[in-house]
Amino acid sequence: MTPFVEMDRAAWAALAESTPLPLTEAEIERLRGLGDPIDLDEVQTIYLPLSRLLNMYVGGVGALHRLTTTFLRERTDRTPFVIGVAGSVAVGKSTTSRVLRELLARWPGTPRVELVTTDGFLYPNKVLEERNLMHRKGFPESYDRRSLLRFVVEVKSGADEVRAPRYDHLTYDILPGEQVVVRKPDVLIVEGLNVLQPASLDETGRSVLALPDFFDFSIYVDANPADVRRWYIERFLHLRSTAFADPHSYFRRYAELTDEEAEATAERIWRTINEPNLVQNIAPTRGRATLVMTKGPDHTVSRIRLRKL
Repeated sequence: MTPFVEMDRAAWAALAESTPLPLTEAEIERLRGLGDPIDLDEVQTIYLPLSRLLNMYVGGVGALHRLTTTFLRERTDRTPFVIGVAGSVAVGKSTTSRVLRELLARWPGTPRVELVTTDGFLYPNKVLEERNLMHRKGFPESYDRRSLLRFVVEVKSGADEVRAPRYDHLTYDILPGEQVVVRKPDVLIVEGLNVLQPASLDETGRSVLALPDFFDFSIYVDANPADVRRWYIERFLHLRSTAFADPHSYFRRYAELTDEEAEATAERIWRTINEPNLVQNIAPTRGRATLVMTKGPDHTVSRIRLRKL
């Protein structure tokens, strides 16, 4: 006996046989992340059934809201359905989040779908440097977790407008004065490395609220760590001639590295930062997810595990 439903790729794909794909190849190309070779077949096979399942969950929560407000004799607006998406660096969680945002927005019941990444809640580089945390960027302690939790609490409280800091991957820092504004969407997707972290204890030893407490559904994008390491190194090598070559890039110093130097540098960053974060903080939260998508060596999803209701 298990509290999960487990399906292989073929069984999962059969769930979308009669559902037309609302995205074009050009749209998928726009949504595709660097190093993630997602295509029409992958979207049709994996993401379309997942969007349909999520649409049903949203509808179910809406029905429960109507019943509850009737029972309580209240007239309160329904709050946004919040989805958390977690996983390692380079595993493809950003692509997963963008594709789901587009697909969910095509369903009649959820036309307004917003996506926020937790990168915006990283402490600015100046603060990280002051706290000697630059080498721990991406670890739980490098985030302003109180502000991130407050942001999601306000969304789930039904606030008309909630703001989040904006992060720039080119400068590798928070953009001063710039914000992402969320205005009561039907669905909010929150994507990040550590969004499934459990509650911690406060200074008195009492458990406090955690981000997953406000998720209606959560997804963990999983893969063999050896594959993720390879994908990370391949992405790093590609970035040398693209983003790293930009004069404003924080990583400009890597643009002139030889292939051997670049691979050694990427290997060192993976081994000292990304792999420890994955092993110590990210992977242990996998069991907390409502749904786990497991990828094979070619980035395609091979298995789906869904928590039973």
